Parts: sequence; C-alpha cells; structure tokens
Amino acid sequence: MGKETGFKEFDRKTFGYKPVEERIKGYNEFLVPLTQGEVETQGARCMNCGVPFCHSGCPLGNIIPDFNDHVYKGKWPKALESLRSTNNFPEFTGRVCPAPCESACVVGINKPPVAIKTVELAIVEHAWANGMMEAKPPRKRTGKKVAVIGSGPAGLAAADQLNKAGHSVTVFERAEKVGGLLRYGIPDFKLDKNVVQRRADLMAAEGVEFRTLANVGVNVPVSEIQRNFDAIVLSGGSTQPRDLPIPGREGDGVHPAMEFLSQNNHRVAKLEGTRNQRGEKIQEILATGKRVLVIGGGDTGSDCVGTSIRQGAKSVLQVELLPKPPETRTDKTPWPTHPGPAMLSTSTSQSEGCERDWSVASKEVLRDEKGAVKGVRAVKLDWSKGRPEEIAGSEYVIECELVLLAMGFLHPEHKGLLDQLGVEKDERGNVKAKDYATTVDGVFAAGDMRRGQSLVVWAISEGRECARAVDTWLNGSPSFLSAKASSLCEAKV
Repeated sequence: MGKETGFKEFDRKTFGYKPVEERIKGYNEFLVPLTQGEVETQGARCMNCGVPFCHSGCPLGNIIPDFNDHVYKGKWPKALESLRSTNNFPEFTGRVCPAPCESACVVGINKPPVAIKTVELAIVEHAWANGMMEAKPPRKRTGKKVAVIGSGPAGLAAADQLNKAGHSVTVFERAEKVGGLLRYGIPDFKLDKNVVQRRADLMAAEGVEFRTLANVGVNVPVSEIQRNFDAIVLSGGSTQPRDLPIPGREGDGVHPAMEFLSQNNHRVAKLEGTRNQRGEKIQEILATGKRVLVIGGGDTGSDCVGTSIRQGAKSVLQVELLPKPPETRTDKTPWPTHPGPAMLSTSTSQSEGCERDWSVASKEVLRDEKGAVKGVRAVKLDWSKGRPEEIAGSEYVIECELVLLAMGFLHPEHKGLLDQLGVEKDERGNVKAKDYATTVDGVFAAGDMRRGQSLVVWAISEGRECARAVDTWLNGSPSFLSAKASSLCEAKV
C-alpha cells in the first residue's frame, strides 16, 4: 500500500500527451512523463485495501501494492525489484497495456483508480536512466540448449526466463530485426523501437543469441533445429488475418491492417518498406491524400487511424460491426472485471481527428472503370434482438480510396514450420498445447500461437509460464522458475 489516506487526499494523475497538432507531424512517442515527486504522490494513492484485486486483474500477477508503496517512500530500487519479479518487460506494458489492473483497483469502485500503469512505466524508465538495468548473465550454464522461434513478447519473455535459468537460448526471427509485433505491428508513436532494441541488447549481453532473417521451415530447416536443440518454443504470432469476403474485395486499395502497419514501421526505421512480415514483396500502401476507411474497432484499427493521419490522409473513418458500447460499466461488466471493448473508450489516435461509426456492415467494395477503389456499399444493423439484422432502406455508400481491414486474426501460419513439425492444432487453428507442451515431444508453444490473438501482457505471461514448463521438462523436476520471479532467478542461478 501507499499512504493509508492517500486516495482521499490526492487526485489521480497520469502521464500526459503532447498536443495533437504537434504529435501528428511525426512518429515519435508523445508521452509527457510526470516528475519524480508526482509519481511518488500517485504511489501514495494505493490504499490498504486488504484484498488487492489488482493482482488478479493483471495477467502477470504484478505485486502492485508493493511497488506503489516503494515509490511512495522513494525506494525506487526496491520498486524495480518488485516490478521485475513478475514482469520481464515493464517498458512495453507501461506503454501499450490497456491496464486491466486499474479496472480491478479497489479505489476504482467509486473513485478514479490508482494510476498503476503510469507508476509502472516511471519505475522502469527511472531504472534505465539511472544505470540500474545492468546485464546479469547466469553464473552457471546447464548445458541444455533451447530454440525459441519468434521474437515477439512471448518469445522474448520465454527466452529471458530460460536464459536466467542457465539454459543456452537462441531466438530465431524471420524479419530483419528482433521484436515481432513490438517492432513491426505497433506504431513507433506508441512504442519507440529504440525501447525494443535496448531490451534486446541487454538480453544479448546476458547471453541470449538472436538469429534474424532466419525463417524456420523456409531458409532454416526444421530438422536442423530438432537436431541441435534440446527443446523448442514456438512463439510466433497469430498472423493469419480475418478477411472480408465481399464483392470487390480483391485488387489494389483493400489491404489487411498489419501489412499497412508493418510497411510503415519498416519505412520509419529506414528498412525496406515494401515487404510484409513474411518477407514477401507487396505493393506500397499509403494513405496520403486519400479518404481512408478502417473496418474494425480494436487496437489494430486504432493504430491504422493514427498512422493514416500521420501519412496525411484526407479523412479517416473507422467503422465497427457491433453496436456502440456504453460509456460506463453495466451489469455485464461489473467491478473488478476489465470491460475491454464492452465499454466505450477513445484512443489517442482516435482523438486525433477520426470519425467513428457502429453497427455498420460492409456489403461491397466499389471500383471505378480503372479498378481503383471509390467507395464501400454499407448497411446499418439493428442489434435489438441480440443478433445483427439489416435495417431496410439503410444502405449507403462510404466514399473512400483506401480500405484497411482490422478485424482481428484467425490463427498462426500453418505452412512451413508448423506443418513440418507435425504439431496438432485446435479447432481454431492454433497450436494445441496442454500446459504449453505440444503433441510433439520437446516442442512447446506460447503466446498468440497457442491462445489466439491477445494482449502484449498476456503474451509475456504465456512466455514466462512456457519457460517454466520447458525448464521443468529439461530438468526432470520443477526448479526455481516455478517461483515465477525473475529476481529470484538472478539470485539463485
């Protein structure tokens, strides 16, 4: 806890944002951090609640009252120790996590919740700025070798934990740079890629080996991985996008959201920007001067909005199939549950100049005589009976020149790695893995590849738990990784 009466004495304050007109001129992060004193005051708002529901609200089980209390008392090294004991990468979650912990905060029952996410980010950035994030390689090596395939948040978390346990870890990444979704899916204005690189550099200094442009199952034989490693962790993403099978869909001007976002991230990083995540050549996608329609109301769609605005789109409209959610909790989203998309929220990108509409079904992509997109024929939906019904006479045309499909992802790519390994898949097309172990001996799975598309914080949790399963399998019995604390790992290796 922080100060026992702090939640009554101090108002909630989070990091701010630079003005819209300033931040949309480029792709730099636009957070305005609090001062050290302001952060310590926010730590003071953590009350003596008895049962900290924030623990269960966080997929990582972060020990939130502890680090809030340490921050309040100015004990920043202790705060870092508490935070790192459960979260390998607070610099990622502090930027892109929707903070389900705050939805579960007891103060949030009738007051604004503790600014947990703001405090978390402040702790880790204070640590980086003050030389506290030093490489700590394990003192002993077990002689066991683990291949981690995929360097997104799940793969990095698994690699970090397994390396701390003394195993020799090699991470295989098919793209040019390490980070997966963190580098190629999330725009730079939400997560600066230097933040990703400094973490990868720290892991490398601790002994993790990274092999990029290594597409296992394509230019790296699966047999080579099986021959040279004692265990394999599959941590690729859920990369197969959900498509929109309507007339006019095929052809230029209609693109999956991740192709648009990945290409722009390549461009910002001055890498070759006309390749997708699989390294395949694709046509350049630009929103400049166009009316953009984003179909899908989630985070990926929001990222398309912010990127389109920065590219100089003429206008941006984001539509959602589902009805407009309520602005407050309802009986279906009681405290301490995280309401997620069931409660209306406005992202920073949406606040930059995007129009939004709900209960919209797209019927046909309209094209001119040259085949270029000129609009989408749509219809409004009635959800009053709990299912969508088209409203008679409500058809209309959304004029646009670029359509971005941000409707989620189905499952990981099957061709290549997964088919060659012969792992079983579940009914959704994800890798079937009970307690993270697949149906192939010595092969484990974590993250979106196992559970389906989800949050970065869930991916980190999956990576940590998968590492524990791998470590137990390699050792023949549970080891200190079962404590789920990276600080304990450092102390006991």
